[in-house]
Amino acid sequence: MKKLWPILLLFVAACKQKEYNADLLVKNAVVYTVDSTFTTANAFVVSGGKIISVGSADTLEEKYLAREVIDAKGKAIYPGFIDAHAHFYEYGLGLQQVPLKALKSWAEVVDTVKAYADRNTDGWIIGNGWDQNLWAGKKFPDKALLDEFFPVRPVILHRVDGHAVIANQAALNIAGIKPGQKVAGGEIETINGKLTGLLIDNAIGIVTRKIPDPTEQLTQNALLSAQTNCFAVGLTTVDDCGLPYTMVSTIAELQHKGALKMRMYVMLADRPENYEYLFKRGVFKTPGLDVRSFKVYADGALGSRGACLLKPYNDQKNWSGFLLSSQKHFEEVAKIIAEKGFQMCTHAIGDSANRVILKIYAAALKGKNDRRWRIEHSQVVAPGDVALFGQNNIIPSVQPTHATSDMYWAGQRLGAERLKSAYAYKNLLQQNGWMPLGTDFPVENISPFYTFYAAVVRKDLKGYPANGFQVENALSRTEALRGITIWAAKANFEEKEKGSIEVGKYADFIITDQDLMKADASVLPNIKVLKTYINGEKVYEKK
Repeated sequence: MKKLWPILLLFVAACKQKEYNADLLVKNAVVYTVDSTFTTANAFVVSGGKIISVGSADTLEEKYLAREVIDAKGKAIYPGFIDAHAHFYEYGLGLQQVPLKALKSWAEVVDTVKAYADRNTDGWIIGNGWDQNLWAGKKFPDKALLDEFFPVRPVILHRVDGHAVIANQAALNIAGIKPGQKVAGGEIETINGKLTGLLIDNAIGIVTRKIPDPTEQLTQNALLSAQTNCFAVGLTTVDDCGLPYTMVSTIAELQHKGALKMRMYVMLADRPENYEYLFKRGVFKTPGLDVRSFKVYADGALGSRGACLLKPYNDQKNWSGFLLSSQKHFEEVAKIIAEKGFQMCTHAIGDSANRVILKIYAAALKGKNDRRWRIEHSQVVAPGDVALFGQNNIIPSVQPTHATSDMYWAGQRLGAERLKSAYAYKNLLQQNGWMPLGTDFPVENISPFYTFYAAVVRKDLKGYPANGFQVENALSRTEALRGITIWAAKANFEEKEKGSIEVGKYADFIITDQDLMKADASVLPNIKVLKTYINGEKVYEKK
């Protein structure tokens, strides 16, 4: 019996060694950790939803016995992508409405609306995505055809940027809009004493406030359908810009139930009730939801000529756009947000709007700081104003696909000289040494791969222009990857919990079929996500 004791002890020791001490081991990968030195590894270990070790497979396999092992077979792995500027809920609602993107004429838009109405016979008809810049003549449409086909049923069709709509007479009647009516920060187009149906910026709300609120089921469907599509392109966190405070509990409840797994950074809209809610409650923070900022709109969009410019539009003399609120409003909002310790994120497209907001931020922030106040889009910035970003640590939050979508007509709006200082992402990046990237979906496509491609290559999906658009402002691949991971996390005050594959951070990562950092430039927008993980749990797998 004594001779058997050593054998028994060895057996017990071997059994103990086989006890699991990790949930997941990922090996044989090219792991872009996106840490401070941009380290690559070939393996990492996950336990309890977080990364507990990163290194070589040989070392990690000796130390850890995982319940699940993923052999990546040489594929590239990145931190889960973060979209620093999107409209996640709006995108989800749009999936339930009339899709109008990329249609080549107003007649095609109307035909699409008619087909939708035949399938959906009740309630308002709401569409999204038309763009007159894609049509012959590039002129705004009017409501005549909508009135002809829908004399009773209200119709409202949003332009691709969300800053203009066409509404039929039935919708205008419900809203009580009259010819010649004026609205601050917006326009109700009237020609020869008659409404055309075109509403710009603040005029839109006069109609949309009359649309019944989405049902609870529609809201849930919108969030979950948006999540499904976003997981498929590698997004694990989205910044949803401009929600009402009432959506916070809806999102939190769906996340608590486990239905909504997408992490969300929510900016509340510039409304009194939203300020009251967050100032009273304080920062709302869970592993899946972060609410600490406000989304303010300085001006409209360049495509609908609502962007506020220092000098008139090149293609519409005596018109420079407008601010959506008074300068006094922006000053008051900035003051109280600063006093209460929250983040201010302001949409600014035109060089006049950017100048106004930069100066207001500078007065509130008073030099170097870590408040991480953001200017969303920072699209057209006068050369003399760019330094204000760095001097006050103001963060330009940009969307590279805007450059490649707008490049066909932006010069017509701005003129050649002013265009040189537009979409100047490299110049903006240099102000603070880091910069978050987003898409602004559903204005643009949801794909972060399009964002990466536009940032690095500065071409459209057809490879136009051959030498790229203003390539002096292209980003490097390393900068672009940081922009959709760690820098986006930093813009949200979340760089210590996500944005890189490092010990202690959430195990949010993706596996792709080709390597973003090495693939030919022409291939970049077509790279596919094979698998998406949140907390080490697979939430998407390519079929």
